[in-house]
Amino acid sequence: MSEAIKDIEDLPGVGPVTAEKLRAGGFATIESIAVSSPGELHEVAELTEATAAKVIAAARKAADVGGFLSGEELYERRQSIGRITSGSKRLDELIGGGFETQAIIEAFGEFGSGKSQIAHQLIVMVQLEREKGGLDSGAVFIDTENTFRPERVMQIAAHHGLDPHEALRKIKVARAFNSSHQILLAERAEELFEKGEARLLVVDSLTAMFRAEYVGRGTLAERQQKLGMHLRQLHKIANEYDSCIYVTNQVSAKPDAFFGDPTRPIGGHILGHSATLRLYLRKSKQGQRIARLVDSPSLPEGEALFMVTEHGVEDK
Repeated sequence: MSEAIKDIEDLPGVGPVTAEKLRAGGFATIESIAVSSPGELHEVAELTEATAAKVIAAARKAADVGGFLSGEELYERRQSIGRITSGSKRLDELIGGGFETQAIIEAFGEFGSGKSQIAHQLIVMVQLEREKGGLDSGAVFIDTENTFRPERVMQIAAHHGLDPHEALRKIKVARAFNSSHQILLAERAEELFEKGEARLLVVDSLTAMFRAEYVGRGTLAERQQKLGMHLRQLHKIANEYDSCIYVTNQVSAKPDAFFGDPTRPIGGHILGHSATLRLYLRKSKQGQRIARLVDSPSLPEGEALFMVTEHGVEDK
């Protein structure tokens, strides 16, 4: 980074007031401004697009972003990716060894399919030592549907040899009451990742608020734009802090589907293209659940059976 420009206040056209607005809007570093668009800076800091373009150009020069890496260099970087075990060897194998960092992993399915159970499992498992399938870190849980249950966390923690109350202390929980509040909580959560207090962010459910507030085709464009902004923030946390983002998603029935499964995840192409891995969960016989990997950049489609017991997520 340039010697002269070390903080966002050093950028031309950015004073203390503008810097405060940029930080409040999620642009706290030179790098985050360098990869933004003039429209985004105009929206959060009320800069003219011409001024925003100059700010971005200066940030890019200072941060030296945008260069190419060889495939081999990227491969070496990916060797450092962390993975969180689900508690089920079958499910871990399906997704390449566990829930990985630097990724958004989406689980969608009907009520009772196991989405929130996996969420509770992960916020405990991330606290385990690396040798046991964790990241030796805490977690952040953004709750939009009142699904978080501390009693469930204590059950799972005790089964895995953790002190239940200590496990709860390492989990930061916030209830979101609308989509704007949900986005704000994700921005606030970044401070915890920056301090090294967390390596996992759970949003349960990602789309519930957006679905409730934006009803009808007339609001679809606005909803998708806002959801896209939220997803960019989540990707930023995943990549900058080498963290895992686990989001749950609701489904809707497609009434004109005469063949196959009529359920479809909410969020459309915006979410479909943003999620690194997509898991479709559904109930099976004798209390079992089926996880189907429906999208991954490197793994084949497949299915895995797992159980949800009093101990958490397990193999049968």
